[in-house]
Amino acid sequence: MDILKFSKEHNLFRERLKAFLETEVTPHVAQWEKDHIVPKSTWKKMGKAGFLCPMVATEYGGLGGNFLYSVIVGEELSYTVHSGLSANVHSDVVVPYLDSFGSKEQKEKYLPGCVSGDIITAIAMTEPDAGSDLAGMKTTAVEEDDHIIINGSKTFISNGINCDLIILAAIDPAVTNKHEAVSLYLLEATTPGFKRGRQLDKMGWDSQDTAELFFSDCRIPKTNRLGDAGSGFLLLMMKLQQERLVCAMCAVFAAERIMEFIVEYCKNTTLNNKPLIRSQAVQFDIVEMTTDVKLGRTFIEKLCADHMEGENVVIETSMAKYWTTDMVNRIAEKSMDLCGESALLESNIIARAKRDVRVMSIFAGTNEIMKGIAAKFMGF
Repeated sequence: MDILKFSKEHNLFRERLKAFLETEVTPHVAQWEKDHIVPKSTWKKMGKAGFLCPMVATEYGGLGGNFLYSVIVGEELSYTVHSGLSANVHSDVVVPYLDSFGSKEQKEKYLPGCVSGDIITAIAMTEPDAGSDLAGMKTTAVEEDDHIIINGSKTFISNGINCDLIILAAIDPAVTNKHEAVSLYLLEATTPGFKRGRQLDKMGWDSQDTAELFFSDCRIPKTNRLGDAGSGFLLLMMKLQQERLVCAMCAVFAAERIMEFIVEYCKNTTLNNKPLIRSQAVQFDIVEMTTDVKLGRTFIEKLCADHMEGENVVIETSMAKYWTTDMVNRIAEKSMDLCGESALLESNIIARAKRDVRVMSIFAGTNEIMKGIAAKFMGF
């Protein structure tokens, strides 16, 4: 019995998305990887076709769908074998803050553009001296009459070059309790004083526009605060469950794509006039790797179902995030061993996969942080 139940509408959505990606994305991936960015025009095409923010209500242009639409987007995007068109980051990590905590006016102003692809979003939490420790951030937000003045910097921001709207975490320096000092703000990329820094030259995710962001006396209306003053840390904690579930989900999808490739490779590559897949050692490796992937798939499908039911699965998503991202790294490493020298060629899908999956154990909270969170909530 399948854990996740996809309706006829879900399946039609998947078929439309598959056809879209085959024509509008996959043929261009190699060039985007060289350019280190996905054109904004592609984001707009994807939005106009109805593939961005499917969970947003119909009154703001979305499908009003459930989380299964996000599962479909993540899975189908994995077949393109690139990470530049990070629709899940936009639709399932960033926009939900606005959708869940934004005022009616904020939603009316920004959500339709997020759905259509005219507004690409980014979330700015990480700083040069504050990674997993959100309470250690130094970017400040100071009230001045009816405005907020933002000063500071962020780094490793996904969609940093393309973004039109930033959900920014900053602290009120007058509040001594660091957790109570954090608030979230909506900052448009056209705001005076905002500047994009370097597009970071990374290991992997070559077509993803990860960048530094700088804020120098950026003046935004007080009405651009998301939620209540001092609620930022709580709001972040409320949404990190879904972010980590999305990360785990995408790790499993990536592992499945790697396995499809390596099985075909071993079937079609011969050694001493015998296909590699006929070697008992190779068979054992494939069986072990496939077992890991199937365990990961079952785990995340159960968590997706629980998440859709509104259950608190903070412990389990923390476990899933660390285990699945460690797992996909093991799969990529072993696949390189099975391919041998050919895995080092850029024409080999394993070379890109190996680079792209490495960061998964680091972003969305390092895997060590995940274990710490699980241990804390387990009462240790």
